[in-house]
Amino acid sequence: MPLEDIQGQQGTMAVADQPSALSTETPEPVDVCVIGAGITGLTTAFHLIKKGRSVRVVEKASRIGGQIHTHQVGDFVMESGPNTGAISYPEIVELFNALDGDCQLETARASSKRRLIWKGDRFRELPSGLIGGLRTPLFTWHDKFRILGEPFRAKGTNPDESVGELAARRLGRSYLDYAVDPFVSGVYAGNPMTLVTRYALPKLYNLEQTYGGFIRGAMAKAREPKSDRDRLATKQVFSAKGGLEHLVQALGAAIGPEHITTGANGVQVFPDANGYEVRYTTADGMEHRIACRKVVTTCGAYALPALLPFVDERLMKDVNNLFYAPIVQVGVGIRNTGGRQYQAFGGLVPSCERQQVLGILFPSACFEERAPEHGAVFSFFLGGVRHQEFISKTDDELTDIVDDALHRMLQLPKHIQPDALRIFRHHRAIPQYEVTSGARFAAIDKVEQRYPGLVLAGNLKGGIGMADRIRQAVAVAKNI
Repeated sequence: MPLEDIQGQQGTMAVADQPSALSTETPEPVDVCVIGAGITGLTTAFHLIKKGRSVRVVEKASRIGGQIHTHQVGDFVMESGPNTGAISYPEIVELFNALDGDCQLETARASSKRRLIWKGDRFRELPSGLIGGLRTPLFTWHDKFRILGEPFRAKGTNPDESVGELAARRLGRSYLDYAVDPFVSGVYAGNPMTLVTRYALPKLYNLEQTYGGFIRGAMAKAREPKSDRDRLATKQVFSAKGGLEHLVQALGAAIGPEHITTGANGVQVFPDANGYEVRYTTADGMEHRIACRKVVTTCGAYALPALLPFVDERLMKDVNNLFYAPIVQVGVGIRNTGGRQYQAFGGLVPSCERQQVLGILFPSACFEERAPEHGAVFSFFLGGVRHQEFISKTDDELTDIVDDALHRMLQLPKHIQPDALRIFRHHRAIPQYEVTSGARFAAIDKVEQRYPGLVLAGNLKGGIGMADRIRQAVAVAKNI
């Protein structure tokens, strides 16, 4: 369950030894200033430095990594941001290779291909083949037979058709309720009836528009010739060995701490005759200035009005029209599960089942050394678009919800209690690519055309997954 633009807790990746304060009379000259030290910003800076560009990364938080934050909690490894990514593009493998062994790509165990969906009183396996598809109780017999006609249904004509509308039209209501809806909850923590397919799931949209349907499209894509580079995109679930923060650490080391500033307050960008000037203050109250030819912003859409005060207010309103779903993430560690096995990627919960959790991931079932040999780590997700009020629940209320899910939904014996539990609140977690996205993308293009050398990157466009962020960063660096 990828979570883009999550605010991490305070961690160990602070860049402690900053260079001496810059004189306000003599701005620091660099080729590119990258604002934001999340995965997009760090990957962009890494590739720019490989190209020989001089770079300064400016980050408001006291640590680098943005949403990516790994916690060692006793014997357990927990993530307070994204737990995994998918190797959707060759750029992911190429990034790990370029780090030259400083960070190891870890692909999930084969059992991670098993996905669970809650229905009734327990989790049931999402089928992956024809026989399983016929036997599963998740979908109605009407829809199971109806799906045989999917390749012959007419293409949709509404460019702003929602994910839910598309799924119900091509697959049937039970597939929407017990496959698409929980998938959308897992990826976006959103509502499939408000997410627009061509923005939120463009690959799915293109299957229908290009090939006439999902089944036809999947078959055609499978027949397409692939280069050796294309084959790097295995679609496997991945992390970094020991946790995703090792990727952050490796990128930070490769960029060089001397090129990264954390704890930058009041960051603002101003155009000038030679490009741009970036201003910010540090904890000691001193103002710092950077003179650069190009600026790449990678922060959330909500931060851009203050960051770019020179952009026309009406234009910025469209750039800033993005809503971020709030998420509560609870990490649970158990040293001994009493022999109970959780061999799956995790379990997702359809909204029609009216449970209090969106889903539960099983990181220790996917990756090595996340828990003791006989134990497990779970990652619970709550809140999202439909239950924004969960972000305000007390720790005790959240702990009670997780305790119920742990023993009722995961069927852990009642006498087994968590050995470690951490609650992480993310007020602006996952951007929702709704009908306003078209206006946002057009406004971003207008801003970049009006102000050459300014690039608005980050999860306000181009996808929310970790693979999307890395791919976008590589493209941004390539074009500078």
